[in-house]
Amino acid sequence: MTDLPERVVASEFPAGQSADSTDTDRVAVKSEQKASHNKSLKASFLSSFFVSTLSIFETHPESHSGEKKPTKSRSYGWTTAVKKVVTGGSMRRLQELLGTSSTDALSSTSDIWLLGKCYKLSPEESSGGTDHGNGSAAFLEDFSSRIWITYRKGFDAIGDSKFTSDVRWGCMIRSSQMLVAQALLFHHLGRSWRKPSQKPHDSKYIEILHLFGDSEACAFSIHNLLEAGKAYGLAAREWVGPYAMCRTWETITRAKREQADLDKEKERLPMVVYVVSGDEDGERGGAPVVCIDVAARLCSDFTKGQISWAPMLLLVPLVLGLEKVNPRYIPLLWETFTFPQSLGILGGKPGASTYIVGVQDDKALYLDPHDVQLAVDIKRDNLDADTSSYHCSTVRNLPLDLIDPSLAIGFYCRDKDDFEDFCSRASKLEDKSNGAPLFTVAQTTRSAISIQHQDALVDGLGGAGNSGMDDTFSDCGAHSGDEEWQIL
Repeated sequence: MTDLPERVVASEFPAGQSADSTDTDRVAVKSEQKASHNKSLKASFLSSFFVSTLSIFETHPESHSGEKKPTKSRSYGWTTAVKKVVTGGSMRRLQELLGTSSTDALSSTSDIWLLGKCYKLSPEESSGGTDHGNGSAAFLEDFSSRIWITYRKGFDAIGDSKFTSDVRWGCMIRSSQMLVAQALLFHHLGRSWRKPSQKPHDSKYIEILHLFGDSEACAFSIHNLLEAGKAYGLAAREWVGPYAMCRTWETITRAKREQADLDKEKERLPMVVYVVSGDEDGERGGAPVVCIDVAARLCSDFTKGQISWAPMLLLVPLVLGLEKVNPRYIPLLWETFTFPQSLGILGGKPGASTYIVGVQDDKALYLDPHDVQLAVDIKRDNLDADTSSYHCSTVRNLPLDLIDPSLAIGFYCRDKDDFEDFCSRASKLEDKSNGAPLFTVAQTTRSAISIQHQDALVDGLGGAGNSGMDDTFSDCGAHSGDEEWQIL
């Protein structure tokens, strides 16, 4: 069986050594240094740090045909891609599924949007909302300050299992940890924070890293996420999709909040988690709706009515096609990175999750969790800790039209004004969608239901935007009899 890609970056893991204590398969190793040495990139001042997407391929003897499904909805692009990787048996086909290319290179002049911030890479700098000075250096400093969470090896066994590594199956969990970690960075340290070169580190920064450590003692460890996500199909050595991961974060933050109410020493997420999706049974209809009344109720519950609003993490799981993202949604996905509230996209490549943090032209820029590193224990009071394994300066890219159609978009709203600004931007984005928005905004649940019914009616009548569509996707809402679009 052809497996998902991984890279071993720790020097302790020479070529051919097993990457999992329970696995004897040989690991194909190719370091980033060797890859960049062997490639001839186009001459530009970005060539020193832009690395095209490369993959290392492995074989695995086990079958995942009995894999649990995390939701009642049918398997979309995520599971489909994994099955094709498993059954295809062709290296070339696997490369196509992963959307990799050895010749892709980013432009040295086009603007880059990175989690709501624009970097002008051309010699001509502009003012409004963009970075001043050396755009390429400022971009790389920002990118390398994002928290990077990867496969780890050598941590405490997960639950009653013997698994001490998440290699080959934990990429979706790791990608989601990265997205939530950025939300915590923005919340505690602000969007302008950059990782300092000198120690001691900021105490909040160290506390954030501690939360994602690889043990049950760390609030948002892979151990605790697997436990919280059992109802959605999370289990060691099983692949899950973005929807299940979003619901898992909703579950674990609720549980941690309840524990903190009983024990003030317990850690919790200092923000509301709002999963913008359908009901638990998979309500069908049009685009997901951000309901303002629901957001207000969640804030009131979070603060126990003491204040009217609270910081909020919005997670919007979507399925935007079958095999591929429908092209009409790509400009909309691109524009979400211009929102000041942007936390990027959870999903990435078909069958192999990544964390997409930025865009340039038709490229998605991402942090890849598939590197294998030794587990580290960051103590919350150790301000001199070595945190280098939580940051990456290698910028990988993937064509936007090759990302998996099953994904989740994240946003962080600091306060009510920030939330209202997000809603305003989302409404303007809806106006640009030609009747097929990624998601919409409504005041009440009643109006939200009305919007969904209107979307379905437009589809049924062959309304706006229906002409010229390809066969794999019909329009903005779902017909009652097909399976091409569903609010999960």
